Amino acid sequence: MSSSEELKHTDTDRTNPQCQMCGKTFRRICNLRRHERTHATEKLYHCGQCRSIFSQLNAYKQHLQAHTEETSYCCDQCGSNFSTQSSYRKHLRCHSAPYQCKQCEKTFIYFSIYKIHMRVHTGEKPYCCDQCPKSFSFLSSYKRHQLSHSGEKPYQCDFCGKSFTQSGHFSLHLRNHTGEKPYECDQCDKSFSDLSGYKIHMRIHTGEKPYCCDQCGRSFSQLGNYKSHMRIHTGEKPFRCELCDKSFSISKTYKQHVNTHTGEKPYQCEECGKGFGRLSNYMRHLRIHTGEQPYSCEQCGKCFNSSYSYSRHLRVHTGEKPYWCSLCKRLFTRSQSLKKHHCVEVDEDGSTLSNKEAESNCSPTESTNQQSPKK
Repeated sequence: MSSSEELKHTDTDRTNPQCQMCGKTFRRICNLRRHERTHATEKLYHCGQCRSIFSQLNAYKQHLQAHTEETSYCCDQCGSNFSTQSSYRKHLRCHSAPYQCKQCEKTFIYFSIYKIHMRVHTGEKPYCCDQCPKSFSFLSSYKRHQLSHSGEKPYQCDFCGKSFTQSGHFSLHLRNHTGEKPYECDQCDKSFSDLSGYKIHMRIHTGEKPYCCDQCGRSFSQLGNYKSHMRIHTGEKPFRCELCDKSFSISKTYKQHVNTHTGEKPYQCEECGKGFGRLSNYMRHLRIHTGEQPYSCEQCGKCFNSSYSYSRHLRVHTGEKPYWCSLCKRLFTRSQSLKKHHCVEVDEDGSTLSNKEAESNCSPTESTNQQSPKK
């Protein structure tokens, strides 16, 4: 190698330092040093007030300010407080954003971002996949889709080796190993590793049920429960048993049914060793050992360990009798009482029919607007 080539090579290394672990190049050596900390097993900056860890000093200092009660920068237009000058200045642009969407009134600081936003309303999808007919409005969505064809998964977990195509999914997965749950409910102290799970949980406290059935008016707090409910109206049963050809509308019911063929009982009591095929039966059984009785009658104060026993008890107060004999129309509070009941009807031709032989000898009446049949 000549001296000129050697000098050129040295200058290239000096201006473009490269990470020895992943091969990434940088323009400045300080950026390389900051990047190399991401590969280190032990981060440099640990927060003494929480479990957060940082590889950059600036990010660490900004985080520490979040723990202090006093904030340095306050917006005089909306009253928002900020701990750093950079975040404060960034916020001020929101009040003077020159580009506003006429359809949803969102404002934007930069014209380029405004144009990208307009695709939400126009439906424009300029990024077309050359391997399938799909097209996308955003470049980031297009690049993420391309990974599904190449099979590339650039984000790999060091704990279990599992790989991911998206950094967001990778970050959520890491919390399974670290146990990090940054989203904490301030009403019941439950914690969650992802924001979506936290938001769904908060609906328990707020009573919000955003998914409403347009056929019966029933509302649901979770999209999955809403979709399962809609199959009642459509009759769709996508889960089919390969052993007996029975079909089910809910995945959970299908899995419980499969256990009847395999004999599998995945829920086992640690106290007595009894196994159960259904989670609900297992949870109800545990109350025998714990003595828990979560269902309490508001009228007499009696407590019960199952919702079935509680519902049956309420009929003592309401007088409801949902079980009736198809022959003599006698009403009963419990199904067991109806089964013990014996009634014989004699027809005009002298033939007899027992209620045990009647086709609907155990038909429950409607729980509402039910009147005693005339004898």
